Amino acid sequence: MPATSRSGAETPDALDTDLGWTLGVVFRSYVRTANTLVSHLPGGPRGYQVLVAAVEGLPGGQGALAQRLGVDKTVMTYLLDDLEKAGLVERRPDPADRRNKRVVATERGRAAWTDTQSRLEHAEDHVLAPLDPADRSLFRELLRKLAVRANSLDPEHNTCRLVEELDPEGVPPKPRRSARG
Repeated sequence: MPATSRSGAETPDALDTDLGWTLGVVFRSYVRTANTLVSHLPGGPRGYQVLVAAVEGLPGGQGALAQRLGVDKTVMTYLLDDLEKAGLVERRPDPADRRNKRVVATERGRAAWTDTQSRLEHAEDHVLAPLDPADRSLFRELLRKLAVRANSLDPEHNTCRLVEELDPEGVPPKPRRSARG
């Protein structure tokens, strides 16, 4: 806990100024809330990210989307199957390259995204509450710049493997799928 100076202002201690610790605390706070808010979607957070990409009409097929999100291609296939079964997305031939399939949001998917996005904005506001609105906007922009640069320097092509590396005992076994699906 930070010390308090004579003026009553907080004086941060060494831990409070450690980048890894501060990022971890903010990340955990956001993830706990966000995971609850996207749990109704197939695939939870990953499903939400796919839905965002589909709503935004991001270019590229499902392979490019898997790479961008750091999801193994086979996991992406199952995730898209589940999102399609829920009526949230469709795979359509890419007009630029008919060998590829584009992931497109359905009307139901757009409605689910709008509802979920609204609830996530409230969660973000809660996490960023100590910042005034201008600082929130600046924080988001600076974080976006850092994330884009970090991803371009060292993209994570398989977040499943990353999770296993971070906590191999906390990873549930992969579900088995039958050939009949």
